[in-house]
Amino acid sequence: MKLGFIGTGALTAAIVTGLRSAADRSVSVVLSPRNEEIAASLASRYQDVRVASDNQAVLDDCDTVMLAVRPQIAHEVVPDLRFRPDHHVVSLIATLPLETIATLTAPAGHVTKALPMPMIAHRQGATIIYPPDPAVAALFGALGQVIEVEDPGKFDALSVVTATYASYFKYLDTIHGWLKDRGVESAQARDYIACLFKALASAPEAAPGADFMHLAEEYATRGGINEQVLRALTDRRVFEVFSDSLDDVHRRIAAA
Repeated sequence: MKLGFIGTGALTAAIVTGLRSAADRSVSVVLSPRNEEIAASLASRYQDVRVASDNQAVLDDCDTVMLAVRPQIAHEVVPDLRFRPDHHVVSLIATLPLETIATLTAPAGHVTKALPMPMIAHRQGATIIYPPDPAVAALFGALGQVIEVEDPGKFDALSVVTATYASYFKYLDTIHGWLKDRGVESAQARDYIACLFKALASAPEAAPGADFMHLAEEYATRGGINEQVLRALTDRRVFEVFSDSLDDVHRRIAAA
């Protein structure tokens, strides 16, 4: 596969890094020169990764093209490009519908949406794909888990999950700050928190038949301190507010 990227930002860098760390090196990569620093760095680090002279040169030299530009500039960048009927376009622009991408990239005959995350650089996490596509699933499957959906509404709903990362780290930061306020050394507190929550992240895999509420109840021993914190947050409607915020993000994605 000759894989080209239109847009060379953090997500492109993560995908290329993940691909180059995998055992299969059959994918050669051609990068857009749009972000010169990132593109030059990737090309200098990895064989079979080069920087094209411009975006059109990426298309001319590749059969599979990933659109990795910001949604704000997609309508400026993509219409100026000349796609071929044999191009397979993979859009990483989460907020643009498949139909819009197909129109912008016509006459490209094959268009897929994918939503990988930066942790793909370490071959972790999951990539959402719509519609199901064996070639795209195989590519991202070498970099982590793949979830293929047949409905654009489900793709949008799953996309909302990616809006929760910062809140997760703020949750951990709150615990970290509380410990520091009570005299625990910062690095020691951080290591302890990171170790505990890394272990907790593996709990769903260890109990594949259990839903998340079952796990919450399992850890919230009656009369125990986990139950105390869970009840306090529930009584203050923290989880309801959180759910409402997901609704707001979903409406934003749907409107876009």
